[in-house]
Amino acid sequence: MTGLRWGILATGLIAHLFTADLHMAGHTVTAVGSRRREAADAFAAEFGIAHAHGSYDALVADPDVDIVYIGTPHTAHAENALLALDAGKHVLVEKPFTLTAAEAERVRDAARERGLLAMEAMWTRYLPHMVRVRELVASGALGDVRAVFADHTQSLPADPGHRLNALDLGGGALLDLGIYPVSFAWDILGAPESVTASARLGETGADTEVATIMTHAGGALSTSLSSSRAAGPNTAHILGTEARIDIDRVWYTATSFRMTAADGSVLEEFRSEIEGRGMQYQALAAEAAVASGRFDSEILPLDETVAIMAALDDVRRRIGVDYPGED
Repeated sequence: MTGLRWGILATGLIAHLFTADLHMAGHTVTAVGSRRREAADAFAAEFGIAHAHGSYDALVADPDVDIVYIGTPHTAHAENALLALDAGKHVLVEKPFTLTAAEAERVRDAARERGLLAMEAMWTRYLPHMVRVRELVASGALGDVRAVFADHTQSLPADPGHRLNALDLGGGALLDLGIYPVSFAWDILGAPESVTASARLGETGADTEVATIMTHAGGALSTSLSSSRAAGPNTAHILGTEARIDIDRVWYTATSFRMTAADGSVLEEFRSEIEGRGMQYQALAAEAAVASGRFDSEILPLDETVAIMAALDDVRRRIGVDYPGED
């Protein structure tokens, strides 16, 4: 099957951004669901969507939906994904895939039992500049890759009542922001062999700054810094013995990079020229996987998503952040 029919579960900002890119790229969006019928109606009117549902149950039961994009808060991802999988729908789940590794395992296992696609919407991995970065690293153009470092730092609301600062909603810089550089390091260097972390906690106990150091195969190192209270350069770098790659601001969106030799000469420059924000590339990957009879992402396999969630669990244990009622 090609040209999957998308259903959008939730109507917040990220759902708006994703749906706008879907429409721009010519994907088919047939339905939207919200806990409030008026929100679903407004979303459907904005994007010209045929079916608006006043519950998530009604959305996943819609026979005109093949795949569900889940854009709810972190704490609801596992529940919503399982709901859609139980209804026979493929799922693309906004990052972080779930709140914990245990939840991620349940979603993964349910998808495999049902022969359905479950995929994390880590959209950065699918962007053209990241595809080219992986090609260069795999080709050996950088020599022996020794280190990766990246930051994801923003000045976001400090209001204790804001979702980002609410522990009962999975708040904190790590899951909202830190997951990007951690996933990036994993993408380039593979699974870490050791993880250390340090953090500053805010008034609610949620992390406002998190730094990680991970050791990977062959002794390669990765470092990351995430902050929800201060905006930094938001760049990323890969250092090799023969050359380095410097990804410009904002590295986790469609942007440019340079590969520079050890003697300072520029070997390659890349500039992203895309339409929209670039969230359509993950949708293309999801549709291509299903069309070819695969139910996993080649770029971000589900086992890797689960392992990354386990690493984030480990980081939280090290910095003293626990979510109420977590597994």
